[in-house]
Amino acid sequence: MFKKCPGVERSLRIELHKCSNCGAEVEIFSNEVKVKCYQCGEMVYSQRLPSCIDWCASARECLGEERWRQLKERGEIC
Repeated sequence: MFKKCPGVERSLRIELHKCSNCGAEVEIFSNEVKVKCYQCGEMVYSQRLPSCIDWCASARECLGEERWRQLKERGEIC
């Protein structure tokens, strides 16, 4: 497993998403797929964009087999 992504350096970004249940604005960091709404507890999802784990040949090794399988099973890897 890599200590650091062998791909491009990226910095985190914060995006605001509205909770579909209560309308509260929820902060989601660019490395997160979902967070729990702080007001009602509903899960709020960021829009899914392809990431390096979708195309990088080293993704399985970088994430580790167990984590890679979990993401694949949940559909978080294309």
